Amino acid sequence: MTEILRIGNRTITADELIPLLAGYQMLPQLRRELIIDEAIASIDCTPEEIAHARQQFFAERQLASEADVKAWMEYLGLSANQLEALTVRKLKVEKFKQVTWGKKLESYFFQSKAKLDKVIYSLLRTQDIGIAQELYFRIQAKEQSFAEVAREYSKGPEAQTGGLVGPIELSQLHPAMAQLLTNTQPGQVLPPTRIAEWFVIVQLEKFIPAQLDEPMRVRLLNELFESWIQEQQRQMMTPAVSISS
Repeated sequence: MTEILRIGNRTITADELIPLLAGYQMLPQLRRELIIDEAIASIDCTPEEIAHARQQFFAERQLASEADVKAWMEYLGLSANQLEALTVRKLKVEKFKQVTWGKKLESYFFQSKAKLDKVIYSLLRTQDIGIAQELYFRIQAKEQSFAEVAREYSKGPEAQTGGLVGPIELSQLHPAMAQLLTNTQPGQVLPPTRIAEWFVIVQLEKFIPAQLDEPMRVRLLNELFESWIQEQQRQMMTPAVSISS
């Protein structure tokens, strides 16, 4: 058996490597990185981009001198060629994302917008429908404000904020809660509604439409990239079907 690696007193052979990677749950990460390497192989970068990427790479890792770089390379077992590839890898990945999905980003944003919109709302919840109805009538009659009632009676963490929740994306809410808030107007107090084990009273305070700004573009590109990676990994794991004659 061929020795390929020595760590302390342990010698690793070629036959042991894959079982070790599997045992330490490192094979999925290896597959992911190999998929990325293949995808970015044809991505070109200008000398200026490479120089900037290299500078940023070392700054992020606080490698301020040649000695620092050399020690870091030895620690990771990197060759000079591997280091060069590593310094531009992030840049190439970002360029790959732009080339692959940049022109589709606007349509993807509008398809996803309903999940990305945010709301600020007031919430009061209890497991007693009688109490919920009584509190709703108090709020409607302006005997007490929503905040006062929520602070005194709500059974969730929102009691600490006078019922106020958000800003939060609609996709992060219970589907029934998201539906309630989507179909109401700011300031309107909705009567008690059953959601899971709770009877809830809600009031939409503010609706915040999602915007396709730079942070959102970065986020959506990353979502598309991660979805693509997962699909590539699924395809790698799917056994080929052979048809015999």
